[in-house]
Amino acid sequence: MRLSAWLVWGAVAFFLVNLFGLVASVVVNSFATQWFGTWWPAGLTASWYSTAWAEMNLLDVLVVTLQVAVAVVVLSVVIGVPTAYALARRTFPGKKLVTVLFLLPILMPPMTYGIPLATVLYKFDLAGGIAGVVIANLVPSVPFVVLTMTPFIEQIDPKIEAAARMCGANTAAVFGRVLAPLLVPGILAASILVLVRTVGMFELTFLTAGPGSQTLVVSLYEAMFSAGIRAQQAVDAMAVIYTGSMLVLLVIALRFVNPTQLVTRLKE
Repeated sequence: MRLSAWLVWGAVAFFLVNLFGLVASVVVNSFATQWFGTWWPAGLTASWYSTAWAEMNLLDVLVVTLQVAVAVVVLSVVIGVPTAYALARRTFPGKKLVTVLFLLPILMPPMTYGIPLATVLYKFDLAGGIAGVVIANLVPSVPFVVLTMTPFIEQIDPKIEAAARMCGANTAAVFGRVLAPLLVPGILAASILVLVRTVGMFELTFLTAGPGSQTLVVSLYEAMFSAGIRAQQAVDAMAVIYTGSMLVLLVIALRFVNPTQLVTRLKE
């Protein structure tokens, strides 16, 4: 047991050291004036960040990323919460099949259904703009909200809804005044997780985005592999900006959402 424990901890340490080395090399190179064949750059400067900001239109890219992320989060919650309520409270033929269909976009690699989806969107002139990117990202985001919210709704006693209806509340009042306050932790959890997922989604965004609708991750890919000569330090600066934004989102998600305590929070 001691030998196996040492092997496991050794493998974990080896992975973490290599991961830290990769990230640190990108961060250091984003500040390097020149770095060839030495352990440390010849000098440090922050000018590459301003270069990347100007040459790659990062302000416009960040605005597009924010627009896409907010639209996907709002639409996913608006569509997903009522759907989750129907799955949690209603019994109908084919319910298990519907649940399986909601699982498929999450379990399958995005590229497997992204290419046919992009083909359909281009056929109807929906791709190439922000609308197409939002629609494509809704495909995995709505099921994610549905599967996140269904356990929350199932934990709420149906007698609470029955009591509200006996007092004269209609469906809209029950959902807005009784269920909505109880579902706030679940909606917050689903929204933040969808936000992180959307900002980091590359495949679907890459297949449906146009020149003016690229998010940060797609713009980073374009800066790295598109035609033209770009300074590697500027590309690394853009990568650091992307990684930093993702870290901020992850810290916020872990600060306000604990996936292992979603149901516990609802009970409290």
